[in-house]
Amino acid sequence: MEMGLVTLLRVAWIAGTLPILVASIPCSKLNWFHDSLLGFARRGKTMQQSSSRKFTVPQKFFCHFYALAVIWTTFLLLATWLYAYNMALLVSQPLHFSSITSYLMGGSHSFWLHGSPSMKIEQRYRCWVSIFLLLLMEAQVLRRLYETIYVFKYSPSARMHIFGYFTGLFFYTAAPLSLCCNYMSEVFLFASNLIQELIVKGKDRMQFGEYSWWGFVSPLLKLKWHAWLGAAIFLWGSVHQHRCHAILVIYGGLLVAGGCSDITLWLLFGFVVANLVFAAAETHRWYLRKFDNYPRERFAIIPSFY
Repeated sequence: MEMGLVTLLRVAWIAGTLPILVASIPCSKLNWFHDSLLGFARRGKTMQQSSSRKFTVPQKFFCHFYALAVIWTTFLLLATWLYAYNMALLVSQPLHFSSITSYLMGGSHSFWLHGSPSMKIEQRYRCWVSIFLLLLMEAQVLRRLYETIYVFKYSPSARMHIFGYFTGLFFYTAAPLSLCCNYMSEVFLFASNLIQELIVKGKDRMQFGEYSWWGFVSPLLKLKWHAWLGAAIFLWGSVHQHRCHAILVIYGGLLVAGGCSDITLWLLFGFVVANLVFAAAETHRWYLRKFDNYPRERFAIIPSFY
């Protein structure tokens, strides 16, 4: 399941990025493809007021993206954190004879609390990095949900294409999952075993070890420098997102925090870059068409270049 999920996510990010790259090629023969993709991507001011409202939804439905993201990211964060606390301790703890005996006799949950002896330290470390990335994502989607509900004021006439709506739902499902996909098979197995044991034995007969809040937090303090550098970039981008396309810095921060070694995160970042560049270029062209005093020398993304 693990490699299947990772492969599926990578294929999905590539499939989402390639059409945008093709549509961005400055070739007259591809204008039809550019216009078609643009029709799906338009929303708000870039959508023609006279265009049909068919296959469109109110732009205020943006809040659905962030509501979904909050629920989904919270679930992934809690499940992965509980799994890592029980199975991926960065500091090994001694196994007691009673714990081993209980495990052999079927009391597997008490054994979980001491971690998995077969999991290498690098795997355990990467698992806690995933938790760190999910914490950053949780902060981002919570902030965006708050802004969408209490800050942004969408015009009643503002619409977006239904294709763009479903693309947003896909993104905020796949993006948090991409941050922890390497461990999802183990996490889901751990959660299902725990639920099954709870159903069979009942809460009163479950064998729980002592949980320490410090045990949930201390492994995060052992993360390497790139995790904290990425977090700093991420937080800077979050603060300045209202001023520019700092969302690139936000997802760049996730990439750095993850150590820049995960292909899935690179593909996620590539999709975000391609999508924002495509949208920014169209918004730039819209301003040029609508406002005569709009600076003609201004660039859409990179000053003096693009």
